Amino acid sequence: MIKVVVCGAFGRMGQTIGRMVNESSDLELVGGIDLKPGSFFGTDIVESKNAEAFLQRARPDVLIDFTIANAAVGNVKMAARNKVALVVGTTGFTNEQKTEMEKAIQGTVPAVISSNFSVGVNIFWQLLRDAGKLLKDYDIEVIEAHHRNKKDAPSGTAKTILQILDEEAGLRKKIYGREGMTERKDEIGVHVIRGGDIVGDHKVLFSKNFETIELSHRAYDRSVFANGALHAARWVVGKNPGIYGMKDVLNLKK
Repeated sequence: MIKVVVCGAFGRMGQTIGRMVNESSDLELVGGIDLKPGSFFGTDIVESKNAEAFLQRARPDVLIDFTIANAAVGNVKMAARNKVALVVGTTGFTNEQKTEMEKAIQGTVPAVISSNFSVGVNIFWQLLRDAGKLLKDYDIEVIEAHHRNKKDAPSGTAKTILQILDEEAGLRKKIYGREGMTERKDEIGVHVIRGGDIVGDHKVLFSKNFETIELSHRAYDRSVFANGALHAARWVVGKNPGIYGMKDVLNLKK
């Protein structure tokens, strides 16, 4: 059995991951970490200030983090100190925070870090690479939508989309929303929607005179992200220290 600890245990993703770990036959939920103590699915949720002592007692194989950037950096460093493998789905990191995590992970523990753990999204990204190469002469627009409580914008998934487009279609200026008299040039338009309980919608439009090609992914339930995170947790335990992505987990082409 692979022992799992969930950071952000009271959050939407934390609850979904905790339930799915508890229901699995090969994973064992040994506890959670959050800002306040409590319990979920028959295990304790410990307060963040007591998290390291808890890790040393519980000795989990993997720590799954879906929190916020500041908290995740501390959780990653804590897990690395205690030789616990990592699955990190938190987004909104600054470049400095990414560097801080990389220093803690490299040579110490294996970690799967991704802005989206959905298997479908990772295949969507692969398709987008091909589309970016073939449709680089088209106008490109990116649209993403999430629930009203999501804090970072654009989403981490949308930022990955933009990174892929830069790599495959060439570097372009990004325009975040439009207002007033604007003349379209060679930019990529980025549009963010926040409302209700939208789980996650991402769309890329490639438009030219008389035609538009659209690639899109829509998540209907958070379980698609949790399922990918659990897949990554099973995969990462025992791997060599270093940072991996879902591309490695799914064995997608480089």
